[in-house]
Amino acid sequence: MKTSTMADIKLQAQRASEMVGAVRAKMLAPSAQKNSPVFIQKEVAERCGLEPGQFSYRMKNSDLPPLPQGNLDPKSRRREFSLAETRTWVKEFRRNRLRPAGAEAVVISIANFKGGVGKSTTAMTLAQGLTLLGHRVLLIDADPQGSLSTLTGLVPDLDVQEEDTFMLLALGEEDSIRYAIRPTYWDGLDIVAAAPLLFGIEFNLPARQVKEMANGFEFWNVLNLGIDDVREDYDVIIIDTAPALSYGTVNALMASNGIIMPLPPNALDFASGAQFWTLFTDLTENLIGAGGSTKTFDFINVLLSRVDSDDASTMVRKWIIQTYGDKVLPAEIPRTVVTSAASAEFNTVYDISRYDWNARTYKRAREAYDNLVAYMEGVVRAVWLKNLSHASEAVVRPAVMEGV
Repeated sequence: MKTSTMADIKLQAQRASEMVGAVRAKMLAPSAQKNSPVFIQKEVAERCGLEPGQFSYRMKNSDLPPLPQGNLDPKSRRREFSLAETRTWVKEFRRNRLRPAGAEAVVISIANFKGGVGKSTTAMTLAQGLTLLGHRVLLIDADPQGSLSTLTGLVPDLDVQEEDTFMLLALGEEDSIRYAIRPTYWDGLDIVAAAPLLFGIEFNLPARQVKEMANGFEFWNVLNLGIDDVREDYDVIIIDTAPALSYGTVNALMASNGIIMPLPPNALDFASGAQFWTLFTDLTENLIGAGGSTKTFDFINVLLSRVDSDDASTMVRKWIIQTYGDKVLPAEIPRTVVTSAASAEFNTVYDISRYDWNARTYKRAREAYDNLVAYMEGVVRAVWLKNLSHASEAVVRPAVMEGV
């Protein structure tokens, strides 16, 4: 048996980092950057809710405000639209479904103690899907492993510095998260990235709590206050969390309107999920509740992810539904060759083209995520309308009292 020194481990870390960089360069060649997909005319029309003839009429009608015309591919003779052009069309025809005036971003945390359940993929695909419906989304990677950042084409060890993360917010050097926001390759989608250096918040936040407690500092409220400045800039803010109830995860949950837990239907993941809710409840009651604070979520949902059709999965799926009841989302994410291959290439189902796969296999994978996105858009709209209603009531009450 060969022993390993810290120098050996450091060398191993360097080799692993170099291999990730080499794999990334190969997968994303020749630019070493991710590129967003293009959409044919039929796909853009479908996303706008238009028949092909209606779309053609709108594109050619010079009496109406101009919309992007796309480009005719000389090889396929198909008219193609960039993601930005597609989103311009979608926003025009889905205006009544977009964020109403006066509403703020709905914040969603993707959380589970267990690694490998699909948290980062869920965060990324939900964000991409919402942008394809015309919304503007901010991703916040609160997991030092940086898997979500990797899905946007970044290599945490190489492309992400301290000022690109919410580390400076945790240190108290910044009051707003705005400094760390950067655009991604995907139109309408920005990110606050993560890297292993973000592990530092697990030491800095408790240290600040001890030093600044007399001044009312609350370590769990740092991210919540830090995103206040950008809530009106986005429709939805999605936070990917670490597979642990860490200081970063607690900050994410306390900043959120709602939680989505991806949960594969297998026994170990089911048991781990139960532990998550128990420990989270204990934390909020014993730590946050002791300080007189409280927290209410607009929604908490469980997403069945990586679903197989075998007997064991079917049995555990029944356990999950019996346990969580109406919290289980009506959309399920199946385990398919399309999603597995996409993950292996640092992609999601929205990054790949339907023409690269068997039509039926691609459709099954894509429809699962489209159903999730459509349902969650409805949830987000409900939160917007509820909060606007509460804001109106808050304005009316003082006016009524003044009249009395």
